[in-house]
Amino acid sequence: MVTAKELADAVRAGTVDPVRETERVIAGIEAADRVVGAFRRVRADEAVAEAGALRSRPDLAELPLAGVPVAVKDVAGIAGETVTRGTATARPAGSDHLVVRRLREAGAVVVGITRVPELCIWPMTDSPEAVTRNPWAPEYTAGGSSGGSAAAVAAGLVPVAHGTDGLGSIRLPAAMCGLVGIKPGADVLAEEGWFGMSAHGSLATTVADAALLLSVLAGRPEFAEVREPGRLRIAVSTEVPLTRAPVPRPLTAAVERVADLLAGSGHRVSRARPRYGVEPVAGILERWFAGPAEQASEVDFDALQPRTQRHVRIGRAARRLVTPGTARRWTARAAEFFAGQDVLITPTLATMPPKAAAWHGRSCLANALPSVALAGFTGLWNLSGYPAISVPAGRTPKGLPIGVQLVTSPGGEARLLALAAQLEELNPWPRLP
Repeated sequence: MVTAKELADAVRAGTVDPVRETERVIAGIEAADRVVGAFRRVRADEAVAEAGALRSRPDLAELPLAGVPVAVKDVAGIAGETVTRGTATARPAGSDHLVVRRLREAGAVVVGITRVPELCIWPMTDSPEAVTRNPWAPEYTAGGSSGGSAAAVAAGLVPVAHGTDGLGSIRLPAAMCGLVGIKPGADVLAEEGWFGMSAHGSLATTVADAALLLSVLAGRPEFAEVREPGRLRIAVSTEVPLTRAPVPRPLTAAVERVADLLAGSGHRVSRARPRYGVEPVAGILERWFAGPAEQASEVDFDALQPRTQRHVRIGRAARRLVTPGTARRWTARAAEFFAGQDVLITPTLATMPPKAAAWHGRSCLANALPSVALAGFTGLWNLSGYPAISVPAGRTPKGLPIGVQLVTSPGGEARLLALAAQLEELNPWPRLP
């Protein structure tokens, strides 16, 4: 599979025609997506027209994503398209969202809109129209809520995709699908809603591609220049915050293997974890319910799935519990921890991935229990607004990808990308052909 960086280089050099490349990608999506279920809408004619217009751009030789086919999660408006957030309510997008505008300015070709679970609540992506499956093991979910984007990249339908992450919605599907998935800090690219917990980010098969896409989405060209990490103070923890629930051995073993590799490369590696406490865990649960409840005011409530209606009703009651002090106090504890550490490494998933199924037909409780258990390591870093990335780190005995999470303090996106790139060199991961 050609990477986004390689493709952009070829288009800028004139050795690849963006129209033919777009047509090839569209044909691949049409052939494979009936199995994967990654796309809500494929912009076949529009994408080919956009690629044609790209040929005549006078700045073609300077575009960082020249001719690169990109998928956009169904939360960001694209002029002439609709946004559904996985609901039956389709709202016309009068103009391009900021991230879409930046993608176009950088020369990307937006080939489609990827599927999400209703109101982006769940870490499993499915609807009455489709079940989004993990390309490595189709009997398992591709994750959520950026499940469509993850499936599209892992299946090789597009080299990179846009996602958003409110409680792990980029990192969880990245881990399940063997991808690099980065959520930048809240000060870099915050997404509307969920009380400031959600951020736009990127999914890719390589660190260089994830960095390149993030640099465009965030308007920060320096992110694309991945450097050496230097010698870092790295903390390692495989203990689930608060509950200390048992974590499957393959997931903890991957973290230990990564820790050994980094220690062998000269980093100072030690066992340590933040003072999590009860309050921040309660805080993310309150926001997980209350955030979608606010967004539900923009859609037809009666048309929502029963599980979502129940979730929203709980969220309306939970709204009064959401206070900024919870996030402020947890952020102070996180800052205290990172005063003595540069990076924290944990498993990305706290449980094995759920099976692909019609989760939308099950009750709110039946969805909530596996969702909360799965995301035990990810959500707190949304509450603090700290940057975090999931990096492939091995396979389970059944062949499922395993991801490890790297977390750092605000402003440390370049540090995360540098360390991830070092891991990619030390412990290369496979990509589907």
